Amino acid sequence: MTSDGTGAAEAALPQEVAFAQEVPRGEPILQVRDLVKHFPLTQGIVIRKQIGAVKAVDGVSFDLMQGETLGIVGESGCGKSTLAKVLMNLEPATSGSVRFKGEEISGLSGGALKAVRRNIQMVFQDPYTSLNPRMTVGDIIGEPYEIHPEVAPKGERRKAVQDLLDVVGLNPEYINRYPHQFSGGQRQRIGIARGLALKPEVIICDEPVSALDVSVQAQVINLLEQLQKEFNLSYMFIAHDLSIVRHISDRVGVMYLGRMVEIGSDEEIYDHATHPYTQALLSAVPVPDPAAREAKDRIVLTGDVPSPAKPPSGCRFRTRCWLAQEKCSHDDPALAVRSWLEGKAAHESACHFAAEREADRT
Repeated sequence: MTSDGTGAAEAALPQEVAFAQEVPRGEPILQVRDLVKHFPLTQGIVIRKQIGAVKAVDGVSFDLMQGETLGIVGESGCGKSTLAKVLMNLEPATSGSVRFKGEEISGLSGGALKAVRRNIQMVFQDPYTSLNPRMTVGDIIGEPYEIHPEVAPKGERRKAVQDLLDVVGLNPEYINRYPHQFSGGQRQRIGIARGLALKPEVIICDEPVSALDVSVQAQVINLLEQLQKEFNLSYMFIAHDLSIVRHISDRVGVMYLGRMVEIGSDEEIYDHATHPYTQALLSAVPVPDPAAREAKDRIVLTGDVPSPAKPPSGCRFRTRCWLAQEKCSHDDPALAVRSWLEGKAAHESACHFAAEREADRT
């Protein structure tokens, strides 16, 4: 692959698993509906009996548009990484639908799954453990070509790998080095190069900068934005750092205890949040100005995050919510636009009493 996105060689996918149709910019390329992933809890040694389930992802729905970045945020344990693995079919879905370019891809196996994974790639969280320490950079980035030999014939793979190293800002002469010879930021660039090898259309980034220094985080984020423009990529970007998500994302989805509780554009979520959980998250974002930090209206949530093995009835956030009423204990709020909201506040929110905070309006 060269810096302008052209490949050394490319062959068409088999017709039965091809996704040749182009998706116009702004139209859904990945559609997720009621996606569920439950991990069974069992007891017994000889005879194992299921006694419950950890509801890691429990009815998540969203669209990823062509050419956009959808940020996914939430506390640790809310199901973000499990969602990414289910989308990649690294974990089989319990139920629900995942459609890529209008074609159902959940539950695929064999050649059909192999074809889909050529179009949907992943960048993992830890830039060291996601790379095989016994393989050279050339072998790591070139491994996708062993699985999909039609993309780059053997005689052209070394040149293709060197072109990818150049694209992500690394010296092509590093092709024979090992992962331990690189810094954290350089290792993450190697992971990104591997994700780009098959020229995918969707890349799922599972906290790709959380283990990096702040200055290196900025370099990787800028690289991802540059590559998105160059190759017309669609990103699902998972992160804890709300400031990074706002910088890179076009839309943001907020997860809590396996559910999507609010979703909208970056401005709608950050400046006009209507779900109490989102408002609490935003109030906890550090402010660099000491004077502004003292004046900031911080929301301190009480209680612990409930267990995903036994989530609360009704609204899952009600046990920590200051707006909770009797209705919240038995009526599970749908992720929808509430009729009483106007302007930028009129976006999808899973709260019976969705509204902007008074402090945010002033």
